[in-house]
Amino acid sequence: EICIGTKKPYSSFLGQKQKKRKFNSICIGLTADRELIYNRINERVDVMIETGLIEEAKTLYKYRSLNALNTVGYKELFAHFDDENDLETAISEIKKNTRRFAKRQLTWYRKKPSIKWFQYDSDITSIVDYIERNLK
Repeated sequence: EICIGTKKPYSSFLGQKQKKRKFNSICIGLTADRELIYNRINERVDVMIETGLIEEAKTLYKYRSLNALNTVGYKELFAHFDDENDLETAISEIKKNTRRFAKRQLTWYRKKPSIKWFQYDSDITSIVDYIERNLK
């Protein structure tokens, strides 16, 4: 997109020095036990189903071949609409695939040494103290 927008070839951006930013930034991650994360994912999927995900997927079904709709949630429901499974199986697959996606995200983020991790239920003052110490 940048190449198209600037009308410059990709190679023109290689080797360029990044400009020094006029601000400091820190990265903070919140984490929880895997069981809690997975339970919250399962509950969230149930809420999404209750609040209209199936109906939404039905309206998008005719566009199912679009890459943008090849996502967790839609692809499992599209398979159900194609009679590849029942609704209960589709919902179970949404939950399973969402948990897998969350695990991949956490794996990717945990490889980033710049992220300071806190338990999701940490005392907010410890997080604020960390921010204040590191932005000076």
